[in-house]
Amino acid sequence: MIDAAGLRVMRAIADEGSFTAAAASLGYTQPAISQMVRRLEQRTGTVLVERIGRNVRLTEAGLVLARHAGPVLAALDAAEEEVAAIAGLRSGRVRLMAFPSASATLVPRALSLVKQRFPDVSITFTEAEPPESLAALKAGECDLAIAFAYEGTDVARGEEDLDAFEITPLLDDEVRLAVPRQHAVAEQGTVHLGDLAADPWIAGCPRCRGHLVQLADAAGFRPDVAYETEDYVAVMGLVSEGLGVALIPDLILRTVHHSDVVALPMEPASRRTITAVTTPDLGRVPAVRATLDALIESASSQSTAPTTRLPEPTFSI
Repeated sequence: MIDAAGLRVMRAIADEGSFTAAAASLGYTQPAISQMVRRLEQRTGTVLVERIGRNVRLTEAGLVLARHAGPVLAALDAAEEEVAAIAGLRSGRVRLMAFPSASATLVPRALSLVKQRFPDVSITFTEAEPPESLAALKAGECDLAIAFAYEGTDVARGEEDLDAFEITPLLDDEVRLAVPRQHAVAEQGTVHLGDLAADPWIAGCPRCRGHLVQLADAAGFRPDVAYETEDYVAVMGLVSEGLGVALIPDLILRTVHHSDVVALPMEPASRRTITAVTTPDLGRVPAVRATLDALIESASSQSTAPTTRLPEPTFSI
């Protein structure tokens, strides 16, 4: 009913004492001021201005509007400034979720790029596997999620409507077999998964374990999962002690090494696709778009060249 322009006119009339002076202070014509007052009176259903010769005086209702105009207009101006800052990337907040292996590799570089380019943009980060992160995105609890899907499945695994999301591929991540250096297959170039049917296995998150069971089933055996952990440092430690073998993606092998573990390509090959997921509307928010661009740049810096042996360890586990 009452708009900001009408409030500005009422305050100007109160300050200047006439339509002509109010028009000059606001950069309007006098007839335009008169028309805006008449429209405001129609909307409020009462007289707001009493005309006395060439001067005017606000009625009681007009004085109420003029009194409230200051704080209301100040709040609107502050809101406009904050929105302009967000639109211009002088501020903004992004809530990011990522699964652990991405949080150790893709995320740090992306956060660094955003901080360098837009120091006033704030990014909060939480670790979560794809089912939880996509549910949080749908519920409005995060703005951007890094997820993954193995070949033959989608990122939501049928749990969410993909049409509700904007999905950006970041990289394809090959999955390898991690075996102890003393293992009988450690010197082979490529290992068929069925060759390890009798070995104990180390499994990770539910989605990763499901992938292992699916691959093993296709190879004709059911894996004996002796240990379960989502901590790949722990996985490498268990493998190094000969307690089992594991599937480990290249993204992890670029950051976690062990001198007593060998990573081998396997037959049939297995890959997962890593994606950034947001919604179409959030994808147009400048801070979210800047973070997504940084994730794309971070992913492009990750080497995808296959290796049959791990590089020399950068640290010992």
